[in-house]
Amino acid sequence: MGLFGRKNDTTATTAPATAPVAIDPALAALTGDYTIDPSHSTIGFVARHAMVTNVKGSFRDVSGTLHLDGADPSGSTASIDVRMDSIDTGNADRDGHLKSADFFKAEEFPEMTFRTTKAEALGGDDYRVTGDLTILGTTKPLSIDLEFNGSATDPFGNERVGFEGKAEILRSEWGLTWNAALETGGVLVSDKIKLNFDISAIRAAA
Repeated sequence: MGLFGRKNDTTATTAPATAPVAIDPALAALTGDYTIDPSHSTIGFVARHAMVTNVKGSFRDVSGTLHLDGADPSGSTASIDVRMDSIDTGNADRDGHLKSADFFKAEEFPEMTFRTTKAEALGGDDYRVTGDLTILGTTKPLSIDLEFNGSATDPFGNERVGFEGKAEILRSEWGLTWNAALETGGVLVSDKIKLNFDISAIRAAA
């Protein structure tokens, strides 16, 4: 008898072949190089504050490039740069604290960067990119789940593509460890940070 009371079966079995992931036909036609439009792109974040509420913010200065390979998404790449002094949480005092040596050390480390190392199609409009996220001079891998929002030609003749995505990080893994204990237990700022991406990119001229 085998495990769970079943007879041992020495017959070899073959795992079913994985079906190829369907590529969105609209994306397959968009192979090319794109520049991120900073005025229509946002990288946002959400942190738990005092264990009871969320503080939301974003970075206003985002730049970078994309190379899309619509027929073979694994050939796609992204390079994103974020100015840390562009952080905006809607509160000037809080923004100043986040730029200080307690958090981002914005004068010493003026940029956060992301460079892809892998891209894959998950089916439909869903994709995942994995890359190196660098904050405070520390580089660690990060995977971002993305949804392709479509493409359009704007009134100025620019060919645009849009993606939105999300990811989570533990800020302590990048050396962002400042915190304060609460009298009721817990800490002032959560270690887990939720990241949100809204990216609009313009196709480069041929």
